Amino acid sequence: MKWLYKYDEKFNYLPGEEIEIEEDGDIKKGYTDVRPQDGLYKGKYNEEKRAWYELATREYIDSLRPNPLPPPEMDLLKQQNADLLQQLAESEERAENQSKNLSELIMLLTEKEVI
Repeated sequence: MKWLYKYDEKFNYLPGEEIEIEEDGDIKKGYTDVRPQDGLYKGKYNEEKRAWYELATREYIDSLRPNPLPPPEMDLLKQQNADLLQQLAESEERAENQSKNLSELIMLLTEKEVI
């Protein structure tokens, strides 16, 4: 027994239309015993070369791919935590600078005997 793979009048592969015949049986019109390779999106048969090739464009293939899944919740929480730690460090640095500036201002006013 051997499998035959069907194509239409334009030689486009028709998946699911395969038939099985005896090993020495005649190949019907619109069929071939050349198996299409895995991974074809829109297979097209070339009778002269007895080979299948990809007819689908890159844009068509890309349009069939699902959108990437959002990152897992744990990854989002880790990123938010890192962002908050960065903001905290920046706030502490600003507070330290303000405290330093205030101390310098008080010392300057004391030296000038303003306070």
